[in-house]
Amino acid sequence: MGAALRAALHDAMADDPRVLVTGEDVGALGGVFRVTDGLHATFGDRRVVDTPLAESGIVGTAIGLALRGYRPVCEIQFDGFVYPAFDQIVSQLAKLRARSAGRLSVPIVIRIPFGGGIGAVEHHSESNEAYFAHTAGLRVVACADAHDAYHLLRQAIAHKDPVIFFEPKRRYWTKGEVLTEPDLPLDRARVRRPGDDCTLVAYGPSVVTALAAADAAQEDGWSVGVIDLRSLSPLDVTTLAEQARHTGRMVVVHEATTFVGVGAEVAAAVTEVCFAHLRAPVLRVGGYHLPYPPARVEDEFLPDVDRVLAAVDRALHHGEEGR
Repeated sequence: MGAALRAALHDAMADDPRVLVTGEDVGALGGVFRVTDGLHATFGDRRVVDTPLAESGIVGTAIGLALRGYRPVCEIQFDGFVYPAFDQIVSQLAKLRARSAGRLSVPIVIRIPFGGGIGAVEHHSESNEAYFAHTAGLRVVACADAHDAYHLLRQAIAHKDPVIFFEPKRRYWTKGEVLTEPDLPLDRARVRRPGDDCTLVAYGPSVVTALAAADAAQEDGWSVGVIDLRSLSPLDVTTLAEQARHTGRMVVVHEATTFVGVGAEVAAAVTEVCFAHLRAPVLRVGGYHLPYPPARVEDEFLPDVDRVLAAVDRALHHGEEGR
């Protein structure tokens, strides 16, 4: 996945001289996850810009560059480092198109490695996607494999609106095929696996977990489908509703806390349009409503296959408790 992201950046920069890469250690070092490795040698320090350790400055400068016709791609080194730039993102970046009645365009991509599973220290393993999905004026996407890493990033860089691009850091080393052409638009969910009894909905690092849970459920005789959201804002409610009507049961999985998380919006949206077709409530499996724990206990904090299967079992047997 990391190589696919690097290839997307390289190809976008080669195709369009307005595309710039900025962030902490993105130049000679190639980024802490080596996603930008080699770009500085190819494109030079006027297009691959090492910045000070100041996220507000990274995003603020990118806004100015975008208003002057450039297409900046900003790297936030870790998810927990984005908060100093929160004001620039939600108060400025997200509002400039509306504030200018559509006259101004700010085509900025902000890449954020997110989620846990790498044994990191505090502020390095957060799932803060709901903050940005809640903010009107931003598009929010999350890749889950190498193919989408490449094509989603290319589509995000070419888009006229600002895009918050979440990358599951523990999947950077996962290998996969990258097809030549994108097969879905930026805002469409992907049905990763069809199913007849229940549908799992996931994104980013949780897609692998959901697919593993579906495999395990199959061994018990259940047909469980998996949807990869890909786009968190806007949501592809059409695809979600189609699968919910088909199976009548849905479980949403993500690493972020379930309280006011993306899963809550999925559950509400699906319930509104599919209530008569649901055979059980839309259930959610996520991190606990606590600050992210020390690395030695993060396996207890993150949703795993067993917790997902327990939710699937509750959905499959809903209504039988009182019999």
